[in-house]
Amino acid sequence: MSEAPLVPGAVAEHTICLLVKLGQVAFRIAEDGIGGTGLRVRHYSVLQALADNGAMPQLALGSFLRIDPATMVTSLDDLERAGYAERTRDPQDRRRYAVDITTEGRKVLARLNRTLVDLDGEILADLGTTERQSLHVLLGSLAASPTLTSLFDTVREQNGGKRA
Repeated sequence: MSEAPLVPGAVAEHTICLLVKLGQVAFRIAEDGIGGTGLRVRHYSVLQALADNGAMPQLALGSFLRIDPATMVTSLDDLERAGYAERTRDPQDRRRYAVDITTEGRKVLARLNRTLVDLDGEILADLGTTERQSLHVLLGSLAASPTLTSLFDTVREQNGGKRA
């Protein structure tokens, strides 16, 4: 194992470089941590959005999560095969599908949330309670930032929505 930091040298002087690398690291750890369920982080996001918001039109769900339509279809196919979500015709517009979480989906979601809480503890083990809370608040502020949201949506549209 290397003793070098995850972001070595002058690269670490750029906050964006720190965020990119730490995001990659956290993503890999999260994917590995929930991998025993056969699901990925994107599946978790879909299930959690459905649990939070109730049934949603498929297109609206993809927009809400900023997941491109092709990836959304694949993710929903996976979740349906596993019995965690179901698509039905939207009663307000029969041309659309409404997506909802199933009882089994709620059970696996509870398991995923417990796993993610444990992973938070492992990943942030070197930070104190106050630092963890501050980091969470700062990241939440960035995630809700109109400026960052606009920048991301612009880049995403320029790339055809393929980089979510």
